[in-house]
Amino acid sequence: MTSMQLPPGNDFNATWTFLEEGLDQIMTRFEQGLDRTRYSILYSVVHNYCARSDSTLQYNSLAQAGTVSRKPAHAPPLIGRELYVNLSNYLKNHLENIRRESEQYLDESLLQYYTKQWTRYTAAARVINNIFMYLNRYWVKREIDEERKSDVHDVFTLTLVSWKKYMFEYVNHNVIAAVLKLITKQRNGEMIETGLIKNVVESFVSLGLDHNDPSRSNLDVYRDYFEKDFLAATEVYYKTESEKFISENSIPDYMKKAETRLNEEEGRVQMYLHPTTHKTLVPICETVLVKNQEESIWDGFQSLLNMDKQEDLHRMYSLLARIVDGLNPLRVSFEAHVKKAGLSAIERIAQNENESLDPKIYVDTLLEVHKKYNDLAQSAFSGEAGFVAALDKACGEFVNRNKVCKGTSSKSPELLARYCDQLLKKSAKNPEEDELEDVLNNVMTVFKYVEDKDVFQKFYSKMLAKRLVNGTSASDDAEGSTISKLKEACGFEYTSKLQRMLTDMSLSKELNDSFKELVQQSQEQSGSNADFNILVLSAGSWPLSPPSTSFNLPDDVVKMYDRFQKFYQNKHSGRKLNWLFQLSKAELKTHYLKGSKVGYTFMVSAYQMGVLLQFNNADSCTYEELNKSTGLSPEALNPALGILVKAKVLLLKGSENVGDAGSRYLLNLDFKSKKIRINLNMQMRMEQKAETDETHKTIEEDRMFVMQAAIVRIMKTRKVMKHVALIEEVITQLQSRFKPRVPAIKKCIDVLLEKEYIERVENQKDMYSYVA
Repeated sequence: MTSMQLPPGNDFNATWTFLEEGLDQIMTRFEQGLDRTRYSILYSVVHNYCARSDSTLQYNSLAQAGTVSRKPAHAPPLIGRELYVNLSNYLKNHLENIRRESEQYLDESLLQYYTKQWTRYTAAARVINNIFMYLNRYWVKREIDEERKSDVHDVFTLTLVSWKKYMFEYVNHNVIAAVLKLITKQRNGEMIETGLIKNVVESFVSLGLDHNDPSRSNLDVYRDYFEKDFLAATEVYYKTESEKFISENSIPDYMKKAETRLNEEEGRVQMYLHPTTHKTLVPICETVLVKNQEESIWDGFQSLLNMDKQEDLHRMYSLLARIVDGLNPLRVSFEAHVKKAGLSAIERIAQNENESLDPKIYVDTLLEVHKKYNDLAQSAFSGEAGFVAALDKACGEFVNRNKVCKGTSSKSPELLARYCDQLLKKSAKNPEEDELEDVLNNVMTVFKYVEDKDVFQKFYSKMLAKRLVNGTSASDDAEGSTISKLKEACGFEYTSKLQRMLTDMSLSKELNDSFKELVQQSQEQSGSNADFNILVLSAGSWPLSPPSTSFNLPDDVVKMYDRFQKFYQNKHSGRKLNWLFQLSKAELKTHYLKGSKVGYTFMVSAYQMGVLLQFNNADSCTYEELNKSTGLSPEALNPALGILVKAKVLLLKGSENVGDAGSRYLLNLDFKSKKIRINLNMQMRMEQKAETDETHKTIEEDRMFVMQAAIVRIMKTRKVMKHVALIEEVITQLQSRFKPRVPAIKKCIDVLLEKEYIERVENQKDMYSYVA
């Protein structure tokens, strides 16, 4: 029988002999190739054997007798068991031969032999599976579906089951040991053939067969035989290495080593391990390399912070972020470090600046510390929320409680408000528009950390009022931008009065324009050459106090004053104007001095104007005469006179001190100055301090009312509350505005008890109820 002759379909021995010869060629001489004709013949032999039927013979014999039966034959039984059993035995014998040959190899040579045989075997198995496709399609399918036999598989699965049973079960120990040795070599820095490991691992994955569903595979073989041993070996290797390395090297060097090792292991998964190993391998490495050494790593944090080693700090953060609670000690240390740095920076400038600390230096120092450590938190710690919170907490501490504050948290908001005043007031040092926006954003950064925001609000509103009243505001846009930022940070209520102040300025401009137009249209001569400008401000929005003294308005401006009063009453009937002469100012032109051809212009307060206009009628006046003609109290007259005498506009005679009884004041006819316009409207230092003290006093009074209102609101809602719970609720509600002190809250509770807004519950000492 030649290779081209097919064996009879009903002769099993001839069929198997023919197939066995083909199997030998595929299994042992596959590299020589299998032509299409040979492949088709082998497929036909399997088909002919499995598809044969006795009905064919019956049909032929009846045809010779001259009659043909038209009745359909019974379905032939499916044939193929003998082929399946012989194929199984063939695979068993073939694999036993391979296994015996493998016993002469060890380590890397064993892996090379194993992978070579596996690659050849699986390639051959796919061809054999196709040749036996007819067997798979009918006999195997029926055995699996109807008989539900677990020992019958499609031919390709049979080849894998056979490899696992007759090859893998015997050699897996040596193969896995060889793989682990090769991985250890690579970890030690030696070059290895990674393809060997990859092929072995892929074979383990392929051998994971799901017996319930042969079309699906699982990772049981890979996990049970290889991954378990690999993970155990990895843990032992890194435990030994890490303990030795950290005892001989610095923490930064150890972190570099740990980082490198973790990256290597993640690369190893991608290179030749199954992807699922990542979720078990990496946590083991993190535990051994980081968790087990966390205390040593924590101990090295402070020195890295002190030396500002950002790269090492980022590496430490990245490593400790991998483990549970690894970053907590770092956050605590970072907070303490930032707080200490902030306090030290403020202490240095407090020693250099003495009493009059420049607000700009103070705020710039706060911002410098914040910027340094905010940049560190963003770069070294990747802006992680815990470190940002630690930074905020530390900044809150050194902004509100430092050497400059001297035990009170109201100094920082006051200085911040004064810094804003410097920025927004007309000056040669004013920043450009683009730069100003950045500076205002920095101001808001410090403002965020200020606890007593009501202190800032009070000082800011007073200084804003002065800028607007005195016309010293650098830019309306800048004022509006600052108020918008404050509104964004604290809400509408916080800035409503500030916004109203800006609105009043706009309305006053319109009012002035209308009044001037009326004056120009009027045919009546006022008899005064005074240029009159007025600001009408709503009493509830401006932090301005009524004058503390009477004042006789000079005749030169009385007519214009009366005319405006009449004009305003006609425009707004029922409104009353309260004149704030202590905030009014004037410009006086001199005609009596020879030192200037064009004459000097004195910029004075209204009170100074009242004094100087008396000298239009006389060259000298006594203190008593000035007191009577101006109507000013000594507390207002003495400072006004003092500045005029100090500037040598007036000369003091008959006494050493301004304001003494019987003292006389002469107009200095020889007055000279290099300037044409001379500002005499200056606030004395004592007046500034008194004003600051008065502001702080007002803040404390306002706080008492705010706390009382909060207590009433809370009690109205809750009806009954315990003492401690009430105090906690008041602090919670007001802490965004200021931090109420417990003794002050208790004092407010006592006041409200006395006023009968609340009362104590009978037989319960620490319980209050709301009185409706």
